[in-house]
Amino acid sequence: MSRVGKKPISIPSGVTVTIGEGQVEFKGPKGTLNTPIPAGVTFKQEDGVLTAERASDDDAAFHGLARALANNALVGVTEGFSKDMDIVGVGYKADVQGQKINFSLGYSHPIVFDLPEGISAKAERINTKTSINQYQTTITLTGIDKQKLGQVAAEMNRLRKPDAYKGKGVRYADKFYKLKPGKTGK
Repeated sequence: MSRVGKKPISIPSGVTVTIGEGQVEFKGPKGTLNTPIPAGVTFKQEDGVLTAERASDDDAAFHGLARALANNALVGVTEGFSKDMDIVGVGYKADVQGQKINFSLGYSHPIVFDLPEGISAKAERINTKTSINQYQTTITLTGIDKQKLGQVAAEMNRLRKPDAYKGKGVRYADKFYKLKPGKTGK
């Protein structure tokens, strides 16, 4: 039994849902998204409610998956998604210039990161209130496609993975990082 797949999706006003062959299309105020329908799962729209149904119990996992993908597409075209990334480290910074982000991450060269279509970024510098005037850069990524947004955030994280001892690098803002203790001195 898929509990996720059984939940109905209420469609708000201003959103158009088109059920096609192998995909569901959502048109809303923020844009248009298509989501695939796995084999064995069908969608039905009645009275402003979208429901997912499966052909047999063998398709239970795909039932929940299809419903979750459809709900993410609906949330994307109505509200959108955002993800915050922190750049921590002395001298580490990022500047957003249109669809490009220029990173300075302690390497001998700057890194230019191209944002894909549909993803936008905004950089903000925050004083971390330490004894030294150290600033931390926070990048806010926004977009309507949750999967593409997560992929861009993962690629940014891979540019400089957070250090295990000091936590320096490109970090997810909502993730807790446990730091290892360093060596003890004599």
